[in-house]
Amino acid sequence: MKMKQYRYVKSNAFTAGGSLGNPAACIFTEQEQLTPEQMLAIAAEHKGFVMEVVFCSHSDVADCKLTYYSSECEVEFCGHGTIATMYTMVKEIPKLLAKPVITVETNCKGIIEVYNAINEEDAVYITAPDPIEYPMNLSIAQIEGALSLPHDSVRKDLPIRIIDAGLRTLIVPICDMETEISVYPNEQSLKDFCLSSDIDIILIFSKQTLDGEAYAHTRVFAPKFGYLEDPATGSGNSAFANYLLSEMLWDGQPITIEQGGNNRIFNSIKLKCWDGHILFGGKATKKIEGLYFQK
Repeated sequence: MKMKQYRYVKSNAFTAGGSLGNPAACIFTEQEQLTPEQMLAIAAEHKGFVMEVVFCSHSDVADCKLTYYSSECEVEFCGHGTIATMYTMVKEIPKLLAKPVITVETNCKGIIEVYNAINEEDAVYITAPDPIEYPMNLSIAQIEGALSLPHDSVRKDLPIRIIDAGLRTLIVPICDMETEISVYPNEQSLKDFCLSSDIDIILIFSKQTLDGEAYAHTRVFAPKFGYLEDPATGSGNSAFANYLLSEMLWDGQPITIEQGGNNRIFNSIKLKCWDGHILFGGKATKKIEGLYFQK
C-alpha cells in the first residue's frame, strides 16, 4: 500500500527573546479531511513531543480549516496551535501575506479572523471566540486542594470565575507571584478534579510580574488534555482578558501577559480589544519542517 504524505511543520508559539514558547505540530492535508480516528491516532503519536496537533485543510467558507487534537481527545479550540499555524502560513504564502485579515474555519468554534501584523509587529492576532460565563460553585478550599496551593493563597478581593473563550477556563487570582510560579499540582488528581467539575483548563494569575512592562503573570494547567501545564495559552489568556475587562481591571489597550512556571523562561502573549472583540497574538518559531507519512 502506497503511503500518503503531508507537509509537516512543528513550531513553538508565543516565543519571545529566549523563551521556548508552546510547541504545536501542524499537518497540512489540503483537500483531504482526515477522520477523527485518524487525527486522534496521529496526535497520540505526538504525546510528550507537542501539546496539540493542528490539522489544516481546505475550507469552502474561509481561507483554511483548522481541527485540533491533543493526545487524549479533540480540543475545541487551541490558541497556541492557531498562532503557530497561521504565523507560518501568513509569512510563507504571498496571497495571505497580502491580506490584512485572514478567515479561518474551526471545527468546533465557527469562523474566526486572523489579523496580519507581520510587517508591523512580526506577529499575528486571533479573534477569540465570544465568551460564555458558567456558574462557579467550587469553594476556595476545593480549589486550593486540587492545585496543591498553600492555605490562603487565593485572593479574597477578586472573584474566581469560569469563562469559556475557546475552552472552559477556571480563573483563580493568587496573592503573590512566588506562590503562583512555584506550585506544581499532581497531574492525575488535578485531571480528576477538572473532569468532575466540567472544566477544560485552570488559569491562575498574579498581578506581580518579573517583567515590569508585563501586565500580569499567568499559568495554565490542562491535565484533561494529557499534560499538566500549558506553557503559553491563547484560549486561557483570552478568558483572562474577558475577566479583566468585566472586572474593570483593564481598558482594552494592548498589554503583554507573561506566562510560565519557575522552571522556564516566561513566554509572552499579547492581548488587545478591538471593535468589541478580544484579540490574542504573538509570533512563532519554526523548529522542524518536513513530511508526515501515513499508511
